[in-house]
Amino acid sequence: MATAKPKILFVLSSHSAGWYLPEFAHPYGVLSPHTKVYIASPKGTSVVDPISVNLFKEDAYCQEFFNTKKDLWTTTERISSYLGRAKEFDVVFVVGGFGPMYDLATDTESIQLIREFHDANRIVVALCHGSGALVNVKLADGSPLLAGHRVTGFSNTEEEQATNNKIVPPGMPFSLEDELNKASNGLYEKATEAWSPHVIVEPSKKLLFGQNPASAQPLAEKLLEVLNG
Repeated sequence: MATAKPKILFVLSSHSAGWYLPEFAHPYGVLSPHTKVYIASPKGTSVVDPISVNLFKEDAYCQEFFNTKKDLWTTTERISSYLGRAKEFDVVFVVGGFGPMYDLATDTESIQLIREFHDANRIVVALCHGSGALVNVKLADGSPLLAGHRVTGFSNTEEEQATNNKIVPPGMPFSLEDELNKASNGLYEKATEAWSPHVIVEPSKKLLFGQNPASAQPLAEKLLEVLNG
């Protein structure tokens, strides 16, 4: 009898700033052949950051994904429809891009969803600015979910360089590095060189993080290793 495929719930931002093309495309490419994929967003729709489409125009898989998989993100289920259902899944994976900083970070349903997956002992994965969705998640005792855990996400150096190159939308709500460092009690970490891949798999194998776009594929590959035991 065939073993059922693990179920992954990808969470996308519904903010106009969007999600970053390689940060959904590459994890989807690595994971979808081996898992059953579900997709949710706060409003039931999402957009890809057009700047990321242009920046990754030489990435053949990203362009194929963008041109052939639009049904995945133009209409999604709402996050609210997955509340109370964490035990049906194996993983929640928060996709990066600037959008999560504006909506998922403070969206009460997104916060509840991540808390429910954590409490159900499911795997929580966040990539780049997707880690922003965890900064305000609190446990039953009121402590941050990230407290005492190594964590990564887009660094201040990367943010500054991206801003100088006019990649970052105006009015970013907070510094991701600073807030992750605060929520984790000083355990934020990053690659030695900006824009280089950096992936964290916590010893429990229930928390996985990737720093930036270059971390998308290696993070997905690490997650697949965890799922395969």
